[in-house]
Amino acid sequence: MPSASNAGRSPARPHPGSPTTPVWADVPARTSRRGDFWITGDRVEKDGAHYQAGPMYVAWEAPVDVTQALPIVLVHGGTLQGTEWGDTPDGRPGWAQRFVEAGHAVFVVDRPGHGRSPYHPDILGPTSPPFSYERGRAVYFPEGGGETQWPFDPSDADAFDAFIAAYGPMPADLAHAQSLDADRLARLLDRIGPAIVVTHSASGPDGWLLVDRRPDLVRAIVTVEPMGPAFGHTPGIGTLTWGLTAAPMRFDPPRATPDEVRAAAAETLRIPSLTGLPVALVTGETSVFATFAPSIIGFLEHAGARVDHLHMPAHGIRGNGHGMIYEKNSDDVLAVVLAWLDGLRTR
Repeated sequence: MPSASNAGRSPARPHPGSPTTPVWADVPARTSRRGDFWITGDRVEKDGAHYQAGPMYVAWEAPVDVTQALPIVLVHGGTLQGTEWGDTPDGRPGWAQRFVEAGHAVFVVDRPGHGRSPYHPDILGPTSPPFSYERGRAVYFPEGGGETQWPFDPSDADAFDAFIAAYGPMPADLAHAQSLDADRLARLLDRIGPAIVVTHSASGPDGWLLVDRRPDLVRAIVTVEPMGPAFGHTPGIGTLTWGLTAAPMRFDPPRATPDEVRAAAAETLRIPSLTGLPVALVTGETSVFATFAPSIIGFLEHAGARVDHLHMPAHGIRGNGHGMIYEKNSDDVLAVVLAWLDGLRTR
């Protein structure tokens, strides 16, 4: 495991941004429209002063000619930030750019308390535990796990440092954090209109909560290895006490508490907002998150969603783990997703 010191590092190598290899040297020029804005948070009072709690930063990019009617909203995973949809660790364009190239306007958020969306524990409450190098290895390329698509050599300490640098805190209260995310995402859709929502890992529950708030504005969800299984616990993040979320969902018939949801027969857990919703659940060959898929799919289908399981080996794409959105064959994975979206348009 790489240490925090320079001891044992691999030999120095040129990297983007050095005087000899400018970051722009090998990047093709492209033309697009882009900008950013804020979904503001709530004003709260503390000790006689007023503060803003939980704003959400949004960066957007659109091709000169937008050929796809629905924009894409990209929601990053737990303790990360919107940069995970940008350039991959080995320097290739990430999914944000690829969706733009496919003709979509793209909105990339930093969830409240993550990345450029400010966090202060006096306003948003205590933080989660820090994300360790050991946790990163266990999630993305565990020893003996069969991962073959990781975009850098795990023994490359500099590359590993750059990867872990993106991780920060998140609110320790998972239910509160998910509610904040879903509320801000709902206001984003109020501003931009109907959209396709793409989630990853711990943001998977945000997608279900967002549909519950704006069922008329979420046209489809692509969820890449979402947090699970149903009622599952993720170390350092929290527990899905309401089945697929830590925050309440609206069931029919209503369920007043998490205990009522857990005690109910699975086939009775209908969620009206999810009825008929197209969902693509994307999993890789080697990730433990792929083992959560049957539980999540079953829960969603009982809720009323129309779920397609896009398991990469079934599409001839092998060796992927939890980070498939930026692994070496990330473009191949995205091609499967884009084909699924094209299929929705022809139904």
